[in-house]
Parts: sequence; structure tokens; C-alpha cells
Amino acid sequence: MASQTPPNCRFYYEDYYRGQQTSECRLPKSRASERWLRSVCDSCPTPTLLRETNCAHLALEGTIRRRRPFGLRMELFAICTRHTAQLKEAGYCAACAEEQAALLNAS
Repeated sequence: MASQTPPNCRFYYEDYYRGQQTSECRLPKSRASERWLRSVCDSCPTPTLLRETNCAHLALEGTIRRRRPFGLRMELFAICTRHTAQLKEAGYCAACAEEQAALLNAS
């Protein structure tokens, strides 16, 4: 594990304190999720979604599913907690976009 570059994701955690090698994904996961492996991070959409979202009130839940022949993949469920709306296009909230446009037009 030490040879792999750690992913640039706020949910990834690793600790090498006193020889104990611990790494995990701290993104909340559903009950139907498979067991997390480090290789899931290589194709995970979470870092890109967090960079490109327009929603400041984003809540995420992941589900790791086995996809043949590709192996394990992270699927995201995203909601805007301010407007209590599930986001169809991951990371884009139409209500937040309207509020941001109104703020820009007001100034």
C-alpha cells in the first residue's frame, strides 16, 4: 500500500502509526455495499463530484457494487440537504443554481 499514491479525496483515511497500517474510505456507505478495497478509489467519482458541484449543502452516500468485468465500483447517491432534493445529475442542484443566479443578478 505504501507504493500507491494516496487519492486526493477528503473521505480517504490512512494511518501508519507504530507499524499499524490502516486505510479506509470514510464516505458513508449503504447497507448493500460491498467491502471497501483500496482499488475502488482509483475509479471513484467522489473527488471529481466534490470539485465540480454547485451545491454547498451536498450530502453523499456511496454503494460499492461488483460490476463485471470491471470489478468493484463506487456508486453515489447525492442529495441537497437545504432543498431536500435528490440530485439526478450528480452534484448539480437546480434550486441552488437559481439562488446563486439571483444573488449574482442582485449585485
